[in-house]
Amino acid sequence: MSAFKTNLFLFLKLPAAFWCGVRLKNINQLQCITSVRHRWFNQNPFESMYFAVQAMAAELSTGALVMQSIQQSGQKISMLVANNKGNYTKKATGRITFTCHDGQKVKEAIRKAIATGEGQTVWMKSIGTNEKGEQVSELDFEWTLKIKS
Repeated sequence: MSAFKTNLFLFLKLPAAFWCGVRLKNINQLQCITSVRHRWFNQNPFESMYFAVQAMAAELSTGALVMQSIQQSGQKISMLVANNKGNYTKKATGRITFTCHDGQKVKEAIRKAIATGEGQTVWMKSIGTNEKGEQVSELDFEWTLKIKS
């Protein structure tokens, strides 16, 4: 997976996220970084970033790690968000960067799904920070993983 291919995927399959400015910046085996800039198009009435835009960027930081791990497994595995929760602690203005460090957690869940044939769930966390490095939000996503038959 690369940032370019993932951002093209956003354009083609998740246009709302693409047009709101959500972009994947960097991905490796352990972490994924996404970002989105506060603009008129994605703001709320209080002139900060709408919470759902933050959720899209945060979900991408977790979901890209899931997609990458599925691709590397060579198996056909379905993925779906079952639950999510979020805390918004500071007004989100400027560029907000979301980082997820749960690459190893999802790899383990996929390994278990393949070994047992049973569906697995994994909670993954994404932290949103502003340009000053201050945390503005924290979002958690529960991904379900199941081997396709």
